[in-house]
Amino acid sequence: MDRRTFLQLASGTAIALGTGVAGMRGALAQGKDIVYLTPGLDLPFWRYLSKGVEAAAKKGGYGFQALDSHNSAQTQLQNAQDSIARGVAGIVISPTDSSTAPSVLQLAKRANIPVVIADIGTNSGDYESFIISDNYRGAHDVGTALAAALKKKGWENGSVGIVAISQARKNGQARTKGFLDGLKEGGFTGKDAGMQQMQSYTADETFKFVQDMLTANPDMRGLFVQTDQPAIGALRAIKAARRNGEVMVAAFDGIPDFVELLKSGDLVVSGMQQPYLMGVRSGEAMIDALSGKKPEKEITVPILAVTSENIEQELPTVKETVFANEL
Repeated sequence: MDRRTFLQLASGTAIALGTGVAGMRGALAQGKDIVYLTPGLDLPFWRYLSKGVEAAAKKGGYGFQALDSHNSAQTQLQNAQDSIARGVAGIVISPTDSSTAPSVLQLAKRANIPVVIADIGTNSGDYESFIISDNYRGAHDVGTALAAALKKKGWENGSVGIVAISQARKNGQARTKGFLDGLKEGGFTGKDAGMQQMQSYTADETFKFVQDMLTANPDMRGLFVQTDQPAIGALRAIKAARRNGEVMVAAFDGIPDFVELLKSGDLVVSGMQQPYLMGVRSGEAMIDALSGKKPEKEITVPILAVTSENIEQELPTVKETVFANEL
C-alpha cells in the first residue's frame, strides 16, 4: 500500500469514527448521568439539595451521581475533570466558593457540557442557569427577628457575634450584610462581638469559635450561625459556659433537630432555605438545557423565616421542601 492510499484510508476511518462517536453520544444522551458536584454531603443542606437534583434527573430519564468535594476546591476540580472525562450529560455544581467555580465552568465549556449552578454562585464563567435563595432577604428577616427578641428581653444594648460561612462565597457576603442590616433596622443598638469564618463547617469547629466569643464578650446576648449543623455546636458552647438563657441563637438553613429547638426557644429563628426545592429547580433547569430549551438565567427560591412562634404553621412546608421528607 502506498503512502497516499494509507493516508486516505486513515482519514476516512477517523471521520467515520468521529461521526460514529458523535452519533453514539447523541443516541445515548438520554441514558447518561447528570452529576452533582457538592461541597460536602456531611452537611444536611447539601444532602437535601442532592436529593432534589436526583428526583428531577430521574424524572427526566437521566441517571444521577453526587460527588463529594469535602470542602476542597482541588477535589471539586478533580471531580469535574473525572465527570467530563467519562462524558456525563450535564453538571450541577454547588461551588466550594465563588472564586474557584470559574475553573470548573471553563473545563465544562471546552467539553461542551452544560452546567447549572445550585447556590453559592461564581465570580465569572458561562453556565445555563443559577438557582439561588434570596440570601440577603432571608438573613435580613433573621436579623429583624433576633433584634425583636432581644428588645423583648431588654438586651438590645448587648453584643452580637457571627459565625459565618466563607465570605469568599457570594451567599456568605449576602447573609452577613442582610443580617446586620436587619439587626439594625430591628432596633438593635449594641455592639459587634466579632465574626469567625468556618472552614470545616462542623459543630466542633463552631463550639470552639463560640467558646472564644463568650470569653471575650461577657455582655454577649446574641449569636448568628450562618448554617445548620454548626448551630448545634454553638448551643453546646453556651451550655458549657453556663450561659443558658442568656444568649439568643439565630441560625440559617435547617436540620430536623431545629424543629424541637425552635419549639423550646433554644433557637429564636432560623432562615430556612428550601434545599430540596432548590435541587428540583436545578435539575429541571438542566433537563431544559439538555432538551434544547433555554432555562431562566437566574431562578430565585424564597427563604422561610421560621421562628419559635410560627414553627407549627410552617412545619408541613418545611418537611417537604427543607428536609426532603426525611423528618
